[in-house]
Amino acid sequence: MTDFSFNKKMIILLVLAAIIPGIMVGAFVGLFRDLPQIRLLEDFKPSAVTRIYSSEKRLLAELFIEKRTPVPFEIMPDYLIKALLTTEDRNFYKHSGIDIKGILRAIIKDILAGEFVEGASTITQQLSKTLFLTPQKTLTRKIKEAFLAIQLERRYTKNEILALYLNQIYLGSGTYGVEAAANKYFGKSVENLNLSECAMIASLPKAPSIYSPLVNPDLAKTRRNIVLKQMADTGIISVDAYEKTAAKPVIICKNANQQKSAPYFVDYVSDFLENKIGAAMLYKGGLSVYTTISLDLQNEAEQAVLNGISEIENRMGKKGIISPDPQCALVSIDIQTGGILAMVGGKDYSKSQFNRASNALRQPGSAFKPVIYAQAIERGFSQNKTILDGPVIYKNQNNNKDWEPENFSKDFKGEMTLRKALALSKNIPAVKLIEMLGPSSTVTFAHKLGITSTLSPNLSLALGTSEVNLLELTAVYSTFPNLGKHITPYGIIEVVDRSGRVIWRIKPEQKVAMSPGGAAVITDMLQGVILHGTGKKAKVLNRPVGGKTGTTNFFRDALFVGFSPAIATGVWVGNDDFTTLGEFETGGKAALPIWIEFMKQTLKNKPYQTFDLPDTVISAPIDLSSGLRTSIEEHNSVEALFIKGNEPD
Repeated sequence: MTDFSFNKKMIILLVLAAIIPGIMVGAFVGLFRDLPQIRLLEDFKPSAVTRIYSSEKRLLAELFIEKRTPVPFEIMPDYLIKALLTTEDRNFYKHSGIDIKGILRAIIKDILAGEFVEGASTITQQLSKTLFLTPQKTLTRKIKEAFLAIQLERRYTKNEILALYLNQIYLGSGTYGVEAAANKYFGKSVENLNLSECAMIASLPKAPSIYSPLVNPDLAKTRRNIVLKQMADTGIISVDAYEKTAAKPVIICKNANQQKSAPYFVDYVSDFLENKIGAAMLYKGGLSVYTTISLDLQNEAEQAVLNGISEIENRMGKKGIISPDPQCALVSIDIQTGGILAMVGGKDYSKSQFNRASNALRQPGSAFKPVIYAQAIERGFSQNKTILDGPVIYKNQNNNKDWEPENFSKDFKGEMTLRKALALSKNIPAVKLIEMLGPSSTVTFAHKLGITSTLSPNLSLALGTSEVNLLELTAVYSTFPNLGKHITPYGIIEVVDRSGRVIWRIKPEQKVAMSPGGAAVITDMLQGVILHGTGKKAKVLNRPVGGKTGTTNFFRDALFVGFSPAIATGVWVGNDDFTTLGEFETGGKAALPIWIEFMKQTLKNKPYQTFDLPDTVISAPIDLSSGLRTSIEEHNSVEALFIKGNEPD
């Protein structure tokens, strides 16, 4: 019986001896089979910050998922490296990836506490976790972390590991790596950091979200001083240097929390690039995006909008309009290139990110009339052709009802030239004109000029009843002083990747939308709006400019779109809920002052410039009302442009 029991025990032991190693091997294989290949690091490219620049090469914004700008180890300050090693891993240059003594010490503390209270991870282990593992605190992850750390130490030098760590580690407030942190917190490159700044950044890996100087300035200073004390205790700095530096405040870059410049424009180009190159490349690729925006003009545009809206809000308040919240959009385009020079999509980006310059569809009112008059000129009409401003009824129009259009002034002026009718923004002549031309042909012509929105081919189109956005309307106006050449507006010149290779460059879309002579004539007519029409306030500029006011029913929208020989600018004012701005808040009263303020700054210190004229036009004096040729000295006489062969006798 004894022999049988003994034999039975031996058999069990032999079976266990055979099984246990297999189980252990299986567990080991299961633990490490999903570990990443360390050699993949050789092709590893961390996500980097994409930067968007103005035309003056000034930074507008940074786009990133992880705000990171990798820099070489050689430019990192000695104080930064020593401060980091003192606080994070004093035996870094001695161990082979893991610190056995530190691990044993941490295990004892964790057992006593009954939970993970001390990690004892070396810098190499922290790098392993950052690159390959999750931050979850488990025994399995710690084993994998140690194994990967040993592998890293076998493949890379200590300085290479340290460089990877310093370029990867999260340092609070959306920054990854020491270069991004140096720029964010101190507005300088990491190579220019002083002792205090080095200690501040070295203090962050322990708890970056807590110790960020933008989140807890007082706590950040306390943590920085702990690092400085450790540097003094280890002889890296003198006691005197410690005391002097610890007494200093943590001085953060003034622009550390600043909102991005030209925010609506930045969103506009970001949306474009997402569609063109993809979100992953845009937000991780470390690209340099060079745009057309002029930061100086952008600042002037934003100020003009704020000033103008403030005046409108005051007037709305006096009229008893409850909770006035008017919005404004402004866009300015370089006539020769099509580049967007300024874009304001609303009065306060922090409250509303909706871009009213490029995305809002609103009725343009009388600001659409130049399209009709331009088509008439192309059809052979001359600006001295007369048309009757008198009552008219159109039978069976919308919903089979009769339509009797009215002038804004509620009166009629009788026979007048096209030039005068446009200058005074008379509705009846515009409706009669589109009736002669044909609404459908006007829609086709408008699309040729650059309108991309859907237009309804009816007579009321003459009064701007079809909705468009401000950007496309301003681009149409830029066609006139550009002698009929339409250039699709754009905001990006080129995109360069992190290696300096151009991956996208603009190819401006240009087409002939109307004849040079016709464009010159309509430009001349729009100058007439300034000289003797609804845009008279703009005469204060004392420069050759043209443009047109626009006002919609119940004063819901107010516009002014106009141009100098070099720049076309559009301004829209209205409420997002389509309620009224208040009685008599017309394009001339609400939008034009904003346009004037912006253009005044734009033209300041610029040489006096006149509009280009093609050889196909000729100038002649006419009577503004009758259209007959007259002497320039005569009362009511104006100098007007005509296509040669179409001038008055």
